[in-house]
Amino acid sequence: MASSVSGPTPPGLPPLPPGHGDYFTETQWSVLMSLLDATIPSITAASDRKDDKTQLGITDAEFKKIVTKAQASVVKKPAVEDITAYLAESPSNDPAFCRAVRRVLGNVPPSAQKRLGGVLSALSTRPGSLLLTGYATPIQDQPLHIRESILRSWSSSWFGTPRTLYKIFTALAKVLWLQTSPLFRTVTGYPDVPINWNPGPTEDFGFLQFDTSVDEPATVDTDVVIIGSGCGGGVCAKVLAEAGHRVLVVDKGYYFNPSQLPMPMEQSGFHLFENNGLVNSVDGSINAVAGSCWGGGGSVNWSVSLQTPGYVRKEWSEQHGLPFFESAEFQNCLDRVYEFMGVVSGDKVRTTYRGQKLLEGSRKLGYEAHVCPQNNGGKEHWCGHCPLGCGSAEKQGPAVSWLPAAAKKGATFMEGFSVDKILWDESSSSSSWFGSGGKKKAVGVEGTWTARDTNGGVIGERKTRKVVIKAKKVIVSAGTLNSPLILHRSGLNNHHIGRNLHVHPVKFLGAYYEDDVNPWEGGVITTICTAFENLDGQGHGVKLEDTCMLPHSILSQVPWRGALSWKLSCLRYPQLSAWLSLSRDRDTGRVYADPVTGKLCIEYTISSFDASLNFEGIIALAKIAYVTGASEIDPFLPGVEPFVRSSSGTSSTPTEEATEEDYDKGVKDPLFEKWLSTLLHQRDNAPICPPYISAHQMGTCRMSSKPENGVVDPKGKVWGTEGLYVADASVFPSASGVNPMVTNMAIADWIANGVARDLGKKV
Repeated sequence: MASSVSGPTPPGLPPLPPGHGDYFTETQWSVLMSLLDATIPSITAASDRKDDKTQLGITDAEFKKIVTKAQASVVKKPAVEDITAYLAESPSNDPAFCRAVRRVLGNVPPSAQKRLGGVLSALSTRPGSLLLTGYATPIQDQPLHIRESILRSWSSSWFGTPRTLYKIFTALAKVLWLQTSPLFRTVTGYPDVPINWNPGPTEDFGFLQFDTSVDEPATVDTDVVIIGSGCGGGVCAKVLAEAGHRVLVVDKGYYFNPSQLPMPMEQSGFHLFENNGLVNSVDGSINAVAGSCWGGGGSVNWSVSLQTPGYVRKEWSEQHGLPFFESAEFQNCLDRVYEFMGVVSGDKVRTTYRGQKLLEGSRKLGYEAHVCPQNNGGKEHWCGHCPLGCGSAEKQGPAVSWLPAAAKKGATFMEGFSVDKILWDESSSSSSWFGSGGKKKAVGVEGTWTARDTNGGVIGERKTRKVVIKAKKVIVSAGTLNSPLILHRSGLNNHHIGRNLHVHPVKFLGAYYEDDVNPWEGGVITTICTAFENLDGQGHGVKLEDTCMLPHSILSQVPWRGALSWKLSCLRYPQLSAWLSLSRDRDTGRVYADPVTGKLCIEYTISSFDASLNFEGIIALAKIAYVTGASEIDPFLPGVEPFVRSSSGTSSTPTEEATEEDYDKGVKDPLFEKWLSTLLHQRDNAPICPPYISAHQMGTCRMSSKPENGVVDPKGKVWGTEGLYVADASVFPSASGVNPMVTNMAIADWIANGVARDLGKKV
């Protein structure tokens, strides 16, 4: 039955508090906005331009030609008036954009605010501007076209500071403009709500409530407390509740029912993701995306349900001394996960346009590729908005399947609970770690509960209360980024905690076709190419997959090569297909807490080895796009122009002298081959400039066969402790090489069954 409601009722955003933004002076804000305006300026005909500080003027004849060509370049042709208004839009004149800038920058660590503020101050002076831009005039006083040329020069600089500034300012402008611009939606047709939106059922988790008028901490008693409601925590909750134990699942995030989903792009970052969706590495080279809501990453991931590859299982068994991973029991865990979520594959999965192109191109080039299994319970789940929250509730993530199953067996739940530390039995050994004669025994957790506001929402004034949870067993399932921070805050000092971070670095390639396909519709990832998964003979390589096509996710990856060209590229969004090159990284980083604020910090710089893997994937994707008829292919790399096919269907005609040996497999266009060589040149000679994306983080509480090699033992128990376990992707011995959800869940199933046995089965 169709829904009688026109669309979801998202939770909204809290107002910015008074004085928010005081970390910058008025001059610093002026410099910042002048650079954001230079990234996405108001572009008008010269006769309509009011001034050169806020508008980029083009001669009337040239502007008319640009608008006419832009309209002709898309299948569904927006009105000339709409294109004109779209080009003339200025982000700094949009209050929603300005609020978004302040909200995002307000979430970055004070140290980063201070560094950025210092750069903005320097740019506002004659000496600083001369040093950083080559012009003595302070940058905010320059006409817009000069500011634009400065950004261009920064993008190709061989010096690190200008490239970093280019990335910061252009990324901030692109993402927030795509989230807030109404005119972008007008000219592209992108809807914030899926067609035929119909919300799924709301789950009644009966979240625990506490009297916030009382000063002393509230106390809760349970058998097992699970920190985190994501893929690891959800599975543990079901297994242990079904074994008859008292289970309490706590999470710092909140539950949003299907009638509130999907959220608008800006709201989803605030409510569903860690740190507003922007967790940058210290050097800015990678942006980690991690769920932070009820259901964790399983509420915002992309349905892909791939089992752990055999070569990874072999590595974990033989190189890490963990034979369980090559056992039939681990396969049983994987199979149980598949069965419970109703994972389907093959012809039961409806593939998207870009997914079909990946299969078609792979077949033509002889690459191995297949349809991705999906955890959609047998439903078609034709919804590309799922990363903004799954309104249909068809995706069988933790909040839809595992946690409700736990609730039916008596599990209890607490949202809005931030864990301060794990509690220890003071009568047990005072040893803080292994090797000194004793073990610390976990007996619960302590933290702060934040109630919903008086309207039952999460954007109004909210009250807090300390809560102490007493438990026989503690399972930390807060995710790869947060689980090690909890262990550190609790006094554990194993050298490996927070280290061995793997992130599956991702780069994208996009291609424009002559078909208007509404790329925001359909499953997010429906196909995968595995031909390049073992490039070094030791299990390191890349997977090629179709990818999320939400505007702020994919169009923000299109390099900013100039204001006009970027806006015109966005106008063609309905004809864009994109894929990702995901590497199984060999080299690692770490996570730690900022020593001043305690906030999460990521230290990770992609190595030249792992970067080369990503480039191999990009080259393969370019060939796939070419043989499937793309009219334009963009590797999303600064300094590399897109390949544009001529209107005749080929960019060149092979000469008589050319032979089969002159061409790569299946690709017979010398000009395309010449263009491919620019990608190879970029790989071999250019600095690692473009930022990488990570949606998969693993390994920071590594499982090991010996205490000196990791954080948890083969059963998930933290070395040197009793009663304390970790069950999430942080225990992976190395990178899984595939989307980690199913591996995460299978390991959690194993660990939880072991905890149940330790407690004694009660059913």
